[in-house]
Amino acid sequence: MTEERQAQYFDLIDKLLQCPNGQEPEILEAHSELIDAEFVEAMARVATMFAHEGNQDGAQFLFFLARELAKQLGLYPDFKNSEAAKSEVPNKE
Repeated sequence: MTEERQAQYFDLIDKLLQCPNGQEPEILEAHSELIDAEFVEAMARVATMFAHEGNQDGAQFLFFLARELAKQLGLYPDFKNSEAAKSEVPNKE
């Protein structure tokens, strides 16, 4: 990841943290070219830093958003669907 790309990630994270509640999807859509696995990783790093600094609300928000984006990108397993799929597999007995 280039320094320029990293700066763009951190700028987007800052925009998400400062936007009014509920406008996150609009901001993400406006910057869809930045939404990738490295952005999710950057969000998790910032969230971890927030947690260590005592900013639990910011950390929880970023971890939640990172998890949702990871699911959309196919990077995060959806355990509910995988459990449902297992129950639909016929038993071999």
